Amino acid sequence: KVSAKGHDGATHEYEGVDLASLLTKAGAPQTGDLRGKSMSLCVVAEGSDAYRAAFSLAELDADFAAESVLVADTADGKDLGPNQGPLRLVVPGDKRQGRWVRLLKAVSVVNVGP
Repeated sequence: KVSAKGHDGATHEYEGVDLASLLTKAGAPQTGDLRGKSMSLCVVAEGSDAYRAAFSLAELDADFAAESVLVADTADGKDLGPNQGPLRLVVPGDKRQGRWVRLLKAVSVVNVGP
C-alpha cells in the first residue's frame, strides 16, 4: 500500500505489488549483483495505449535509492476501472505523475549500454 496524490490532485491509497519484487522474481539483478555492466540496465513500462516510461534498474533497488514503485490494481479499495487498469504503475516519489503508466501491459528490462 502507498498513499500518493493522483492526477486529480487528491491523495489516494493504492494497493498492489512492489515493482522491485516482480523484477527479482523475474531474475533481474538486484542488490549485490547490481554493479558493473548491470548498471546500464533499464526498466521500461508500457501501457496498452503505447505510453512508455523508463527507470534505471538502480533507482528501483533499495541499496541505491529509496524509490518505491507499485504495480497497483486498486485505488481506495476499488478496482482501477477501464480507463486506468486493470494495472498501473504508481510512483509516489515523483513530483509529477509522468511515469505513472496506466493500462500497464508490459514491463521489460533492457540494456542501454554498449
